[in-house]
Amino acid sequence: MNNTTTQLPGDTSLPTPSTTLEKWIKYDQADVKYAVEDFFRTPEKTGYQLSPDGTHYSYLGPVNGRKNIFTQALSGGTPVQITHETERDISGYFWANNNRLLFIKDSGGDENFKLLAVDKDGQNSKDLSPFDKVRIQIIDDLKDEEDAIIIGLNKNNPQLFDPYRLNINSGELIQLAENSNPMEPLDQWMTDHQGKLRLASKVVDGTNTVLMYRENEDQPFREVIKTDFRESISPLFFDFSDPDIVFVSSNLGRDKSVIIRFNLKTGKEVGAPIFQHESVDVSGLSYSRKRKVLTHATYTTDKFHYHFLDEERAKLQARLEKELGDYEVYLVSKNRDEDKYIIRTVSDRSLGTYYFYDKNTDTLNLISEVSPWIDEADMASVQPIVFTSRDGLKIHGYLTLPPNVTPKDIPVIVNPHGGPWHRDTWGFNPEIQLMASRGYAVLQINFRGSTGYGRQFWEASFKQWGQSMQDDITDGVNWLIEEGIADPKRIAIYGGSYGGYATLAGVTYTPDLYCCAVDYVGVSNLLTFLQTIPPYWKPYLEMMYAMVGDPEKDRAMMEAYSPALHADKIKTPLLVIQGANDPRVNIDEADQIVRSLRAREIEVPYKVKYNEGHGFHNEENKFEVYRVMMGFFGKFLQKQG
Repeated sequence: MNNTTTQLPGDTSLPTPSTTLEKWIKYDQADVKYAVEDFFRTPEKTGYQLSPDGTHYSYLGPVNGRKNIFTQALSGGTPVQITHETERDISGYFWANNNRLLFIKDSGGDENFKLLAVDKDGQNSKDLSPFDKVRIQIIDDLKDEEDAIIIGLNKNNPQLFDPYRLNINSGELIQLAENSNPMEPLDQWMTDHQGKLRLASKVVDGTNTVLMYRENEDQPFREVIKTDFRESISPLFFDFSDPDIVFVSSNLGRDKSVIIRFNLKTGKEVGAPIFQHESVDVSGLSYSRKRKVLTHATYTTDKFHYHFLDEERAKLQARLEKELGDYEVYLVSKNRDEDKYIIRTVSDRSLGTYYFYDKNTDTLNLISEVSPWIDEADMASVQPIVFTSRDGLKIHGYLTLPPNVTPKDIPVIVNPHGGPWHRDTWGFNPEIQLMASRGYAVLQINFRGSTGYGRQFWEASFKQWGQSMQDDITDGVNWLIEEGIADPKRIAIYGGSYGGYATLAGVTYTPDLYCCAVDYVGVSNLLTFLQTIPPYWKPYLEMMYAMVGDPEKDRAMMEAYSPALHADKIKTPLLVIQGANDPRVNIDEADQIVRSLRAREIEVPYKVKYNEGHGFHNEENKFEVYRVMMGFFGKFLQKQG
């Protein structure tokens, strides 16, 4: 294990993973209908995509527990396995042209994603990024070019990504621009509809963003507008007719982000917003590549919503929803002619079903269910909730109640999300459904700082780790107790990443609130966390200081709210889970909290996987950790007396 920080006073040993974790498994309920494996087994077929010409589709399927790519002709025939990964799931893929597919994978969770290519028949495989410890970004898949895409690589400097045009057959790279100044790094790139690299943004003074523009690739980039990182102009795509106009999601001069046109020559917004919502940010906008029209904006309140800008797209959605019933319906893939579609349905109780829709014949045919071994009638309903924090903020979240259980004085697992600048959404979550299947209610809280609720709500989280952000979680728990739903003696807390930090903060600063806790790849020390971030996060370090805390200016505050430095307050039974290769939350974060508690001769079950990173992805590892976790909860959440 990696000990990259100063050891705690009086201790010179590193903690070792527990070897007796299996003892916890016996406490999971033996009479349940669904085993842990039912919730986390890899679907037989998922991630469907259509080839550009609409003659084939592809999907991800398991081979010896690892996701690989298969292709099949729409006319029928036998599926062809075209990749043969054995160590790690394929993380993502797409069709580069009618014959060739590209996919990405990392090694053991290190997030140094590599790009590989293979033909649809499994031939001509090639590693397109044969570099060690280099991460790839996809900038543009160049749908109108057969043999090239535009990527970003940090091979010249781990902190900086340079843009390249990549030949997907030969692997030839042509650098398109230089990103050589770590003091003013270019951190985003965008092409126009012809695949020309014409937009970029750079970070200056650590906390400001400058939008950069050029009329063609022969010109240098020039500055358009500078904004503080708290303001946002997020380019989405260029206008179809005016080369100086981009559609953006912007919160300039307002609290909530809106969809609006932006003039790159004047540096000004143009006209009224195309769409805005009074309660939440709007950041999604889609268009028809064939017809060159805007089709819809998307936003999320308690659930996901469309706002249609195009009658044809609205009619298609209505036609599908009428036949598919009470599910969220998504168009997940389409061919170049936009007359063939892969459709997916989802809900809070189902991972859904894939369908093929032919617009020419107006036929909708089932392809496959994602998890047919789970009966959605057995699953729990996820209900949106809202309560008021102690300082008057409206806090949204979700409550999942176990099926066929009277919601009074029942055990509860509080599940704060990661990020923390992220948010929970409505839908099927295998973790939540697993917990509900064991008779536990699950509370998810979009505490201050959760994204999508506007700038003011986001900024309310700055330098509030363990403080008002944690108060929102505590207030949610107390609300659930006051409602009579939660048994105050049987409340657990479990989270990953920032949620792991919130778990540790919960048992450190409110030690009587929780009866047990599970920390999954969580931060334990705010100071050491900021010392071990990935190199490509370092251009944003000043922003992190503004949002989390400055190790020099805010040292006393950061020490006060670092659970590892106050572990003497922890008395709640704690399970710690960590991936050894985690690039975001270094394993030393877990080691510190375990080491400190074991120094007090407190048993801390500690599970480390040496082929995982920031969260477990390999199927067998997920099975193992959730079996232990459910047993751990079973031990401490079962009714006493």
